[in-house]
Amino acid sequence: MATIKTIKTIAKPAIKLLETLRPLLDLGIRLYIANVFFFSGLLKTDSWWKTVSQFERDFQVPLLSPEVAAYLGTGAELILPIFLVIGLGGRAAAAGLFVFNAVAVISFPELAGTGLALHQLWGLLLLVTLIHGPGKLSIDHFIRRKNMGAA
Repeated sequence: MATIKTIKTIAKPAIKLLETLRPLLDLGIRLYIANVFFFSGLLKTDSWWKTVSQFERDFQVPLLSPEVAAYLGTGAELILPIFLVIGLGGRAAAAGLFVFNAVAVISFPELAGTGLALHQLWGLLLLVTLIHGPGKLSIDHFIRRKNMGAA
């Protein structure tokens, strides 16, 4: 019985500390993912003809012409990360980037090894935000608290 009491005495403050760190983890995930996709989008704007050429040559995006796919993909990579960082429509931004990431994997069949593993990691982290929400350090959280009370 004393052992259980000792475990509870140690575990309770440790769990409380970990729970106070949760918003920082949520924000860290959002910042990491946003950085990956935003800078990929910026890179595409450096040389637009190379970007369109890459979509013509390397990426087989289903149902879209290479030019349309290049515009939509670059736009998604530049806009959605901003919403993800500030946590406005965080779940929608995470869903959009998740779909974008999945399309990237599907449309580039040569992706393997480390590249595939990174896309899997990004997909998993996007699912965390999609399912869990952007967390307390987000505009979504403040809107929800204002409109729905403390949550």
